[in-house]
Amino acid sequence: MRSLKWSLLTISAGLVLSAQILVCRVTLSKHSFKPRPLSVEEYRIVSPETYQYILNQPAICKDKNPFLVLMVPVSPVEAEAREAVRKTWGAPSQDTLTLFYVGLSEGGQVLSTQKKLEAESRTNADIIQMNFLDSYKNLTIKTMMMMNWLAIHCPNTSYAMKVDADIFVNLFYLIRRLKSSPRRGFITGSVISDGKPKRDINSKWQVSEEQYPEDSFPWYVSGAGYVFSVDVATKISWASRYVRMIPLEDVYVGLCLRVLDIQPVYSRTMLTFRNLFEIRHLEYDRCTFAKLVIVNQFKPSELMHIWQDFHTGHTSC
Repeated sequence: MRSLKWSLLTISAGLVLSAQILVCRVTLSKHSFKPRPLSVEEYRIVSPETYQYILNQPAICKDKNPFLVLMVPVSPVEAEAREAVRKTWGAPSQDTLTLFYVGLSEGGQVLSTQKKLEAESRTNADIIQMNFLDSYKNLTIKTMMMMNWLAIHCPNTSYAMKVDADIFVNLFYLIRRLKSSPRRGFITGSVISDGKPKRDINSKWQVSEEQYPEDSFPWYVSGAGYVFSVDVATKISWASRYVRMIPLEDVYVGLCLRVLDIQPVYSRTMLTFRNLFEIRHLEYDRCTFAKLVIVNQFKPSELMHIWQDFHTGHTSC
């Protein structure tokens, strides 16, 4: 009798869980986003067609077809950070291509900074620059520029990764995982499912009700680093015609994904369910880092120091 009661309770719990999942799906369906095309003026702000290239590498994928394009947004003055990436996880390889995306320098020494950037571009042929002001609030513009550039100039690559310059990237582990990942409609990273707009005008991440009247954000991936199949770049570029500019680039990408009905997926290990895209800073440990895709917040000198050990020793973990 006790066994029968336990079975009934188990079945009941399963039905409740199924019902909750069904309710969740119905709720999502009922509140599905119905996009409205932006006005010409609204779209002009985020449209790459508004801006012009100062530095470009339009033929870089013409004679090769990288498996993964690493897209690194940086400011013009971050020469040290770019060099650290080139000497670590962004080094040239058969499978990958690394590119740096910048806008126009702000503040002092503008002319000097631009001349140094142009000289660096001649040496490395990996910098892409457009003529919008490079600032935190313009990261959304930069992200749309990156998506558009990838869709036009590297459409035959399999995957791309948007990743900041202060991130440690375990390229070896990432490529192994991508070999068995979906090739279309795929985006993964550290998924944020409970994001809400900050209304405090003193906050760096403030979004006004006029900019975004809803009380919560759709699911999105942290901008520290995320990976997507190349077709998603084309789709996000198209979807931006329906999404008003907000100065939170990762949330903006999430809003474009909502228009497309593409849901970002968590990247976790099967055994421990640990998030592989670690957006916190961790002290370096070779075998811990060997089981992660990214770790956040490293100075250029730190990145080069730990890479020397990781590159040669990670296979022993």
